[in-house]
Amino acid sequence: MSVSHHNALELRGLSKKFDRPVVNALDLSIRRGEIYALLGANGAGKTTTLRMATGLLLPDAGTVHIFGLDLHAQPEAAKQPLAYLPDEPLLYGKLTALEYLAFMAGLWKMPAAQAAADAEDLLALLGLAPYAQQLTDSYSRGMKQKLALAGALIHKPELIILDEPLTGLDAHASRQVKDLLHRHTAAGGTVVITTHILEVAERMADRIGILQQGRLIGEGSLDQLRTQAQQRDASLEDVFLSLTESIDEAAV
Repeated sequence: MSVSHHNALELRGLSKKFDRPVVNALDLSIRRGEIYALLGANGAGKTTTLRMATGLLLPDAGTVHIFGLDLHAQPEAAKQPLAYLPDEPLLYGKLTALEYLAFMAGLWKMPAAQAAADAEDLLALLGLAPYAQQLTDSYSRGMKQKLALAGALIHKPELIILDEPLTGLDAHASRQVKDLLHRHTAAGGTVVITTHILEVAERMADRIGILQQGRLIGEGSLDQLRTQAQQRDASLEDVFLSLTESIDEAAV
């Protein structure tokens, strides 16, 4: 992990319009070493934000900096410490898990011996070691999600951005993924996730951001969000509903 003093991710004035504004002059700072959960209803702009933050989608306005590097001025250098996992990751069904991870490691020019050792470690942590030689065509959805996460982590990215990483996973698989992400931040890495499972954000995240209509309407730890919503002992669900409903009412 590098020792850059910059934040892991800085979004400034980020905007994107399709038939309507989807992301609206968004400012967002993700600190090194934290798990940050980005919440919002369907259509709030979460996936569009992540796609712009990773260079997959060009913003209409605004800047993206990854560890201080301008994503649009220095795309290759800025993307080097980054991994992005979309909500429907692409796997190659005719490869085994080990072959897939070797392929992903090759894209990052990792030494083959180091990649093989890291692949075995990741598969063991995710409970996939017994299936390492099976074609991924035969994997369940949950197994495919875990393998895609291993593929995103194989080159030890400093910043990993995950769109709905726990959707469709059973409790055991979710725990394996959460343990792996906590291990990543304990080693100095940074994790950004979107999730619609509020209890996941409540348990996992160091900080939470709530998006609505492409704007950040609340941010902080759960206690800070409770203060903002004036609900001292509320659950994240109650806080989320209170903040988003108050914005809806103000717009009427």
